[in-house]
Amino acid sequence: MPKRVLFAGLFHETHTFLEGTTGLGDFTIVRDDELLRCAGDSSPMGGALECAQSFGWEVLPAVDYRASPGAMVEDAVVKLFCAELLARVTLPLDAVYLVLHGAMVSPAFDDVEGEVLAQLRAMIGPDVPLFGVFDLHANFTQRMAELSNCLVAYRENPHTDARHAALIAATLLQRSLTTGQVPKMHWQHPPVMWPPTGTATASEPMLSLEALARELESGSTDLWAVSVCAGFSFADMPEAGVSFAIASTGSEEQALAALQRLSDLAFAEKEKGNVTDPEVADVFARLGTSLPGLTVLVEASDNIGGGAPGDGTGLLRALVERRVTNAAICINDPAAVQQLQALNLGQMITLNIGGHVSRLDAGPLPLAVELIRLGEGKFELEDKQSHLASMSGDHFDMGSCAVVRHGELTILLTSIKTPPFDLGQWRSQGIEPTALSVIVVKAAVAHRRAYDTIAARMFWVDTPGPCTSNLKTLPYRKVRRPLYPLDS
Repeated sequence: MPKRVLFAGLFHETHTFLEGTTGLGDFTIVRDDELLRCAGDSSPMGGALECAQSFGWEVLPAVDYRASPGAMVEDAVVKLFCAELLARVTLPLDAVYLVLHGAMVSPAFDDVEGEVLAQLRAMIGPDVPLFGVFDLHANFTQRMAELSNCLVAYRENPHTDARHAALIAATLLQRSLTTGQVPKMHWQHPPVMWPPTGTATASEPMLSLEALARELESGSTDLWAVSVCAGFSFADMPEAGVSFAIASTGSEEQALAALQRLSDLAFAEKEKGNVTDPEVADVFARLGTSLPGLTVLVEASDNIGGGAPGDGTGLLRALVERRVTNAAICINDPAAVQQLQALNLGQMITLNIGGHVSRLDAGPLPLAVELIRLGEGKFELEDKQSHLASMSGDHFDMGSCAVVRHGELTILLTSIKTPPFDLGQWRSQGIEPTALSVIVVKAAVAHRRAYDTIAARMFWVDTPGPCTSNLKTLPYRKVRRPLYPLDS
């Protein structure tokens, strides 16, 4: 008899310091057999479903809720997801497979994933194996560990391996179903938190932590999966920060010893992960006059992948004030796009661009611009292993778009905030990024897979915004103290 495996997904990275909320209308919801259509695509769910087919499982598709990073999720969304999921549980089950992010927060639930697991576990019982995959930037919790058997984190940032991590988790579930062995999760949280700018896996300290995790895995068949959780520092909840999770069929002593090695290394190297950004004036002083090749300016404080609105005007103002030539920036501003719809190409208009969302921003910037292009913003990802593919699969929709020009500055205006993780974003709107001298990306690390290949140089720049790398400036209330770098 084929093994009956329930599939579901819940994906949102919650920035609790942002204004507003993330409501039901912000989520893409896929239910029942519609979920099966993503089998084989570039997403983690697509990879896991492809594995399920190869293993001959009977897939029981439930529901998948997915939204871009943003403000606090409304309680109604969490309650509806749980109700929809539980309504689709048909016992008996041989296993459950979940595709999670791991950093969702709502007013009533600091640990949304832990709450979902608790309700699901209460229905399926203590003995049904619960496996799955989650984002490296999860704020993993003790509750998540206690209620699951084997959750596997992505191992790369940028998340080029999100689909591959899902395959690992599915393969481990097949191992469990075949052997009858069911691992147990163990978790540990050192008093360390890093901004997203300090969590690239090609740099220290994440490079050494991931290397140690793989060493521990290869050293014992009892350690099924060793996950390094970089954490999401913009979610104010008790377990925010760096942590480690291990799925093991060995002794508790072995797992705890492995966790302690990882925690000790993270604490010893904590300063290397506290990466902050230089001021605008300092970066532009380094740029000097025109330089050959493409300069990428990274505006981490408006990091769309971290939940920021993508309409910050910090670097936009710097480009305008310094009259930077052959430059481009993308601003999420649906109101501006709508205002341009009645114009003909080539017409001039003064627009109040950006600065509509974050109270930290200086506000909209009035600019006289020429309309260059109007069109729809759906594009196919050029890189199916990109960070964006881990979020959206093979395609992304920026909504209605407009391209305007102010002097030698090209501005791509979108209606849906779009993480700058794929160069197809620009090319779909008639802009060739390799032909530019300066380009601004609103990201922290995840853009690097796309832009490292075309950039002659790259500078991170500190501007006002909700995703600041200086964590000491954020009004934390719930994180467990003491916690580096907030405390000495």
